[in-house]
Amino acid sequence: MIHDLCAGILQVNMPGPSMLIVPAASALPLLYDTVVQGVARRGYDIKVLHIPSLGLETGARAGEPPTMYDDAAFIASHVAALADSGHDVLLITHSYGGTPATESIRGLSKSERLKQGKSGGVVGLAYMTSLVPEVGHPASTSAGTAPKGQQPLMLVGEDGWFYYPSLTRTAEVVFSDLPLEEGKDWARKLVKHSAASFASKLTYGGYNDVPVSYLVAANDQSLSPATQEFQIEMIERVSGNKVDVSRINAGHVPPITHPQDVIDWILRVARKFA
Repeated sequence: MIHDLCAGILQVNMPGPSMLIVPAASALPLLYDTVVQGVARRGYDIKVLHIPSLGLETGARAGEPPTMYDDAAFIASHVAALADSGHDVLLITHSYGGTPATESIRGLSKSERLKQGKSGGVVGLAYMTSLVPEVGHPASTSAGTAPKGQQPLMLVGEDGWFYYPSLTRTAEVVFSDLPLEEGKDWARKLVKHSAASFASKLTYGGYNDVPVSYLVAANDQSLSPATQEFQIEMIERVSGNKVDVSRINAGHVPPITHPQDVIDWILRVARKFA
């Protein structure tokens, strides 16, 4: 009873927006556990979404491989549920997650909902070394390919889901700032991901609707720092607004390798909307 009462008080006195983390390709919610726990300890409501294009621990999902639009609709449903309960929402994205999160905002920004006489809505986008294409382009535009002569990081199976053929290469690229064996342990936790999701073209630029923050991972071997900076410049050019940019010396998965830096960044961004 006391625990329930305290939880209720915490919910009422939350210091800022509710947060939804939209994960990287193949990244189960468990990859964000340390960050979620660290942010939640500060009184925030935060959860990680298991988007449709993300496979299961047992393998690919049944049926046609989901598209980015399926992911965007899934994200939008969670945002709408929070907004309809009066919550402001901060979308935090990682890698692939930047694309469907951007797509999902149509009609759900707080400013748009206010025009409709509704409360709540998306107040910000916080991209963490994320794929953010311009409208008309898919996530694959920014993802890049393996340099000539190097083994591809991912291969697409006959089922339309991609997988990682080499634990060593995955550890060296995705978890580059961890010791090799530790990186391989994390690489084993990655699951299949729908290849179709990377081919879906962005149709809506959610970064035009809300303030944008971007956490650049300066040592990323998967999504190059140059690509990250190019995307920031694109967002500023298209939206006409400055992006709040932070930089850390991390590889592609800062929630694993630099969790406290990510926690501190999220808290700083969230305070702007308190």
